Amino acid sequence: MAKTDTTVFVDQFTHGLIGPDVGFFATVSSGSRIRAITPPGCWGPMITPDFRGGHEVTQPVYVEGAEVGDTLALHIEEVKVLSSAASTGTMQVNDQAFDGDAFVAKKCPGCGRPWPSTQLVGIGESAIRCKECGAEASPFHFRQGYTVVFDHERGVAVAVDQDNASRFAEKAAYYAALPERSEQYSILVFAAHELTGLSIRMRPSIGNIGTIPAKTIPDSHNAGDFGSFLVDAPHQYHLSAQELDAVRTDAHLDCTDVRPGAVLLCPIKVSGGGVYMGDAHSIMGRGELAVHSIDITADITVRVDLIKGLDLPGPVLLPRAQDLPPIVQPYTSEERASFEALAQKHGIKADTEVGPIQFIGTGPDLNQAVDNAVGRAHQVLGISSDEVLNRATVTGEVQITRLPGTVQLSLLLPRALLEDSGLWSVVREQYAL
Repeated sequence: MAKTDTTVFVDQFTHGLIGPDVGFFATVSSGSRIRAITPPGCWGPMITPDFRGGHEVTQPVYVEGAEVGDTLALHIEEVKVLSSAASTGTMQVNDQAFDGDAFVAKKCPGCGRPWPSTQLVGIGESAIRCKECGAEASPFHFRQGYTVVFDHERGVAVAVDQDNASRFAEKAAYYAALPERSEQYSILVFAAHELTGLSIRMRPSIGNIGTIPAKTIPDSHNAGDFGSFLVDAPHQYHLSAQELDAVRTDAHLDCTDVRPGAVLLCPIKVSGGGVYMGDAHSIMGRGELAVHSIDITADITVRVDLIKGLDLPGPVLLPRAQDLPPIVQPYTSEERASFEALAQKHGIKADTEVGPIQFIGTGPDLNQAVDNAVGRAHQVLGISSDEVLNRATVTGEVQITRLPGTVQLSLLLPRALLEDSGLWSVVREQYAL
C-alpha cells in the first residue's frame, strides 16, 4: 500500500465527546502518519466534573478520498508510555453527582449545577471542589485504588506506598505527563496506595482508536456495551437502540492486542473517516475485569491507508502474528503437505492457503457481542451464519476483549473467501503469506 513522508501531529482534544460536531484537526492523504501525545483515558476524565465522556481523545483527522462504504486501515507503529506514574482501581459512584450516567451527566452534589466548574483543594479523594458552592464534586471514587511507578527502560511497574502516592499527588500533572492542552485532573491526585509492592509488566496498547461515529456522542460510549448506557438516557446525549447501532463505529475497543505491529480496519460512517485515538494503557489483561486498567499518557503513531470499496459494519483486527490464538495461526508447510495428502487420498482438494482475521463484536453483554461479531462476519464474508459458527468452532475461537460486551472472533479463512470479500491483500501483507 502507498506510503508517504507526511506526518501530522495532533495536539487538540475533544473534552469527552466525539463525532461530527467536534470538527477536524487536519486533512491527510492515504499513506500518511498521525502522531499524538494522548492523555490518560478513564479515571482522569471520570473525576473531572465538566467532562461529558469518560475519555480525553484527539480531535479527529480527515482522510482525503475516504467515503462511507470505504475502510481505513490503521497500522499501529508506536505506543510509548510517557507517564512516570499512574493510578487506577475498582470504582464506586457518588449517586448525588450525576443524572443517569456518571461518565456523562455529571452535576455538583451541592448546588446541582450540571458539569460544574471545579478546582483542586489539596490532594486525596475530596480534593475536587465546585467553584460555586465548594462541595466535593467528583462522581467517582475508589473502592480499592493503587498507584504505580514505571521503569520505562526495563518495561516494568510497581505499586507504591502512601508516602510515594502522596508525593506523586502533589505534582500529579507532572508525574502523569499530561499534555499541555489536556483539561483533565490526573487521578494521581487521589493518592491511592493499596496493593503496595504489586509487580506489573508493561505491554502498551490503545483502548480507544478508530473513526468517528455518525453522531456526536460521549467518546467512551462509542461501542455497543458502553453505548447501551445512552439508550433512552435522561440526558441530552440519549439515543434509541436503533440510533446507537447506526452511528457507532466501536472505536472504544479496550483490546490488549491493539499495539505496535497490529493493523485495525475501521468502518467509515462520515466523509473523511475522522481518525482519532486515546485511552492508552500500560498493560491490560483480557476482559479488563476491574473495568479500568492502568491509563497512561502515550506517544502514539499510526499510519493510515485508505481501502476503497471495502464496506465493513464494524472493526476488523489483524493482530501481530505472535498475538494470534494458536488455533488461527497460518498452516506450516508440513501441515499443508499433510492436509493435501489426506484430501488427495479421498479425491478432494484441501483449503491450505489460508489467512487469519478477527471480527470485533460489541453489545450490552457477551452473548450479544458474540452474536454481533458473527453477524458482521456473515455480512462481510457473504457466507451463512451457520458456516461462520462451524468455522469458528474448529478453526477459530472467541476471546473476551472487555466486559461487559466486547469480543474478538478469530477465524482462519481460505484465500478465495478473503479475496471475494476484499480482505486478502491486507491479510497477506500483515502475515507475509
